[in-house]
Amino acid sequence: MAEDVKPTRKNLMAIEDRIQLSERGHDTLEQKRDGLIMEFMDILDQAQDVRSELNGNYETAQAKLNMARAMEGDVAVRGAAAALKEHPEITTQSKNIMGVVVPQIESSKVRKSLDERGYGLLGSSARIDEAADAYEELLETIILAAEVETAMKKMLKEIEVTKRRVNALEFKLLPELYDNKEYIEQKLEEQEREEIFRLKKIKNKKEKEEAEEEKEAEEKAEAEEAEADAESETEETVSADD
Repeated sequence: MAEDVKPTRKNLMAIEDRIQLSERGHDTLEQKRDGLIMEFMDILDQAQDVRSELNGNYETAQAKLNMARAMEGDVAVRGAAAALKEHPEITTQSKNIMGVVVPQIESSKVRKSLDERGYGLLGSSARIDEAADAYEELLETIILAAEVETAMKKMLKEIEVTKRRVNALEFKLLPELYDNKEYIEQKLEEQEREEIFRLKKIKNKKEKEEAEEEKEAEEKAEAEEAEADAESETEETVSADD
């Protein structure tokens, strides 16, 4: 509340400093928010592409798997899958986007050659190989989707936090500071007018007292002059009688 602020020039200067600092912070946060939104839109476009690719790769992989199971049988497909010895490896790093730390996922040993899959050239068929290729491609897309989706969620969360900070400054803190500043300025102006009125009143009173003193002095001087004239006339009369 503005009424809770003591209306002094020191507080006025402190509030003006806070207003300048808050306005700079507001501008900086607005720029950050706008930058985050632009980055988020880029990531969103990438996420949409990855989702579309993921759906397509999933359907392809499922179709290839169903074809392999139909042509070779579940036993052969399960045996080829069980023969895999080297599993994919995932490593995570981080990168900074507009102050937001997002994951950067790297994978290795996802794509494999025929001899690296463990079941050998004679232990499989073209249908199984095609299914394996499709699922390796699907896994790569899943890893990319995980990276993009996580980055998108982190960016969105940071945008919301930044927006709340901008709104808090714009609609709460700054209006309160402006109200406090206006309140102090009004009170200081009232105090200044009261001080000017008081000084004028003192000045008028002093001038009136000086005028009365001057009038009294003049009257006293006139009385003394009249008294002197009377004494002088009396002395002249006495001299004439003698």
